[in-house]
Amino acid sequence: MKNLLSLILAGIIGGMVTLCGVYLLQPAPTQNAQINTEAYAKTISNKLNVKAGSIAAPASFTEAAERAMPSVVHIKATSGGSSQNQSSDPFDFFFGGPGGGGSRGGTGSGVIYSSDGYIVTNNHVVEDANDIEVTLFNNRTYKATVIGTDTQTDLAVLKIEASGLPTLKKADSDRAKIGEWVLAVGNPFELNSTVTAGIISAKGRDINIIKGNTAIESFIQTDAAVNPGNSGGALVDANGRLLGINTAIATQTGSYAGYSFAIPVNIMTKIAEDIIEYGSYQRGFLGINILDLDNELADDLGLNITQGVVVQRTVEGGAAQYAGLLPNDVITKVNGSTVNTAPELQDLVGRKRVGDTLTLTINRAGKVKQIPVKLKKG
Repeated sequence: MKNLLSLILAGIIGGMVTLCGVYLLQPAPTQNAQINTEAYAKTISNKLNVKAGSIAAPASFTEAAERAMPSVVHIKATSGGSSQNQSSDPFDFFFGGPGGGGSRGGTGSGVIYSSDGYIVTNNHVVEDANDIEVTLFNNRTYKATVIGTDTQTDLAVLKIEASGLPTLKKADSDRAKIGEWVLAVGNPFELNSTVTAGIISAKGRDINIIKGNTAIESFIQTDAAVNPGNSGGALVDANGRLLGINTAIATQTGSYAGYSFAIPVNIMTKIAEDIIEYGSYQRGFLGINILDLDNELADDLGLNITQGVVVQRTVEGGAAQYAGLLPNDVITKVNGSTVNTAPELQDLVGRKRVGDTLTLTINRAGKVKQIPVKLKKG
């Protein structure tokens, strides 16, 4: 019995010695250990393509939807003219033909621009209409008048006699990024207050839907579902801020087929403010014909850059010619903002008025210059 107790006591003492040895051999926690842990967490976050301490997408879009829906209206536009039966308008293709999706005699959407009753929508929603009815989120209905339109950007401003209307905060569409979550809010197929979600698929997209030499197309492309009736409605970011006006969809059937296009809020704001103040868009022009620079053209011009906008020719007596721009000059920046494509250049210039001065950064035969250009009327 005495030998058994001795063996048990020896076992206990041996175990305690072993545990103490393991503890003493462990390195003491240091600041470096903490830093390494944080670095590891950051590495894992980077692999997930999200910022450390953030999430890839909102847990839900309920708050953004609740902010946006009250500011989006339903528009019914009717015309007594025969144009309702025509089908030559390019938006008939994108919005399902006459009578659908905001085409003549059909329905569309709009966004309340100011609390005193100004509403922004697409020009093709109300074009040639002689009777326009606006229904708010609370189901109140008003007759609307057209304050002004601009066919070259497909925008229009309406007015209803109301006050205290809900409006949306505006995002900065220049800072929106590809891959960012967005919501499309509108009235597809007359299903009022419908919200769909997607991401920004591309920016500065030109789909050649607006006809005319002075058209501005620098659309935000998304994969949020947009259908007939959404045109003129809101594209909002995940915080419920207005990012653009939904305008077109790429389709062969008239219904959503994967991609939709919105006019960026930055250019929309400039045009809406002009229409409200002056009755029309006060637009300044550079007075140039342009095309995108590509690798082949860069080789022909002997340049070591492959992105920018090439001046094909300057208009006689125009702002660019007066400032000293020459054919084959490549515009790379406007007021310090990088320009890679013609739609981006048109967008930036389109936000300015006659008399405004822009500083263009150009590449002329490999040499970089800055040239101030005072915009003129077209």
